[in-house]
Amino acid sequence: MERLNRHTEPVQMRNYGRIIQDMVSVATAEQDEQQREKMTIYIARSMRLKNLIWNKDQETGINRVKEDIATLSGGRLSCDFPAFEQEVMKNPPQQPQQTKKDKQNNKQ
Repeated sequence: MERLNRHTEPVQMRNYGRIIQDMVSVATAEQDEQQREKMTIYIARSMRLKNLIWNKDQETGINRVKEDIATLSGGRLSCDFPAFEQEVMKNPPQQPQQTKKDKQNNKQ
């Protein structure tokens, strides 16, 4: 029986998870600069949303995202292109709405 291939490297930042880490790996391997910039913007938006959901008390601003992208990519991804801040901050993520079940759990 053949073994399944699994990720064996550890997750670098647990608050983002393996999917963001894998997205950063794919973006660093991209040769086309315009495509890499688009991927970096998408990753940054996803990271801001995750920060907003899981780290309500911490900073979710653009500087935090830039630092985390640099850390995850080992300095290979740059957020220094002109459209980065405009595109990431264009539609800031909304605070997730509490469901009826969440409100009931908070009351207890």
